[in-house]
Amino acid sequence: MNNHESGYCYSFPAVKGIQAGRPFYIATCPLRIIPKIFSYNEDDVPPELRAQRTLNKTRIPEMVRYLLENPTEYVFSALTASVGVDISFNEHEGAPNLGILHIPMDAQILINDGQHRRKAIEEALRESPDLGQDNIAVLFFIDEGLDRSQQMFADLNKYAVKPSPSLGTLYDHRDESSELARLLASSVQPFIGLTEMEKSNISPKSNKLFTLSSIKQSTRALLSKGAKDGFNDEEKALASEYWQEVTKHIKDWQLVLKKEVSPAQLRQEFIHAHGLGLHALGLLGKHLLCQEPNNWKEKLSLLSEVDWRKTNKDWLQRSMNHGKLSKSTTNIQLTTNALKMKLGLTLTPEEQTLEKQLS
Repeated sequence: MNNHESGYCYSFPAVKGIQAGRPFYIATCPLRIIPKIFSYNEDDVPPELRAQRTLNKTRIPEMVRYLLENPTEYVFSALTASVGVDISFNEHEGAPNLGILHIPMDAQILINDGQHRRKAIEEALRESPDLGQDNIAVLFFIDEGLDRSQQMFADLNKYAVKPSPSLGTLYDHRDESSELARLLASSVQPFIGLTEMEKSNISPKSNKLFTLSSIKQSTRALLSKGAKDGFNDEEKALASEYWQEVTKHIKDWQLVLKKEVSPAQLRQEFIHAHGLGLHALGLLGKHLLCQEPNNWKEKLSLLSEVDWRKTNKDWLQRSMNHGKLSKSTTNIQLTTNALKMKLGLTLTPEEQTLEKQLS
């Protein structure tokens, strides 16, 4: 902090750049001062005058937990802010565009991108003040009024694309269900070589049959696990054994594995070649292992008698919505019910109620 014409200033090492003819500065700021310099009371400002969206408070606790649980591994990307024109930049001699950025403490600073990160940092610091020694990059643009700030927010968020669930599963090394899905995709039939690792939807002509995200969801259902639950070795082995056993009784999957039929053909004709079918098989396994722990493999052989074709009228009521396959909770459950009844498993009272709604 230094003295400045208008009083005390925050001083940051920074790099100056030019974008669209305007100067901007990339600075590194200690986390401990982020809540102080980016104070913003959204309740005092009507929506049409805001330069940022209202805080979605449900996102904050998860971000705070992420910071606190991963103090040596977390990654937070740069904040983007607009700051008043009364800032100064002192360049180092012999190093053009490198210097110290001085921002008056009373300057109005609007966050254009990163207000959720700012709030998460503020709350995490209360529980772990040591985090305050860390730094975060801040991209400062010179504020040219509210219209420009609002436009910047719109522009910054316009092209932000959330990664697909499959890509998230592929890259998430902290989430145990993602780790198990990757293991199954690389080592267990029918998934080896037939798993779409990056997209959550499979294109019509793709040579893949399953998505990594549907393997994750289906296996989670099989083992009755929540989003944050872990898996022991026994559970991992059981998941592997179950999916291999299922494959023995779905001849169409075997034809694809032998390369006698293309995945694209299967997707056109059968519901077991879609995420809905895999999820229903996962749920079926959960009930099967519970009701028939000793002879579940024998019971599973009845799967070979299931008519999986989309033209089967039973699926029209159970698996489809307006003639298209649907992954809604109700459709998945109704599809599972049909498989349970085929294997002679008892329906729960809730499942029986759902059945009555069909007739």
